[in-house]
Amino acid sequence: MASRSRTLYVGVTSNLEARVFQHRNGGFDGFTSTYQCHRLVWFEKFGDMPAAIAREKQIKRWARVKKIALIEESNRTWEDLSAEWGKPYEFYQWPEEA
Repeated sequence: MASRSRTLYVGVTSNLEARVFQHRNGGFDGFTSTYQCHRLVWFEKFGDMPAAIAREKQIKRWARVKKIALIEESNRTWEDLSAEWGKPYEFYQWPEEA
């Protein structure tokens, strides 16, 4: 997660969509709330929680410049990857035949 000013937060969860929603809506006090880290700018998927936790710990030890390089490898403009999550979806309606 990142703020608009690019303050970074690294975490792990078993439900990414719910966790992003919690961060955005003040579900947590502390770092992400204080620094407004509400934008999902990068994520990885893992098959099991121990592997995810090990990766989280690894990334947390990295220098900021290395974390930024990881983000920009796949999200150069720091777009919020979850910006459209939870928004209503409009289905295309085929025109009726005459």
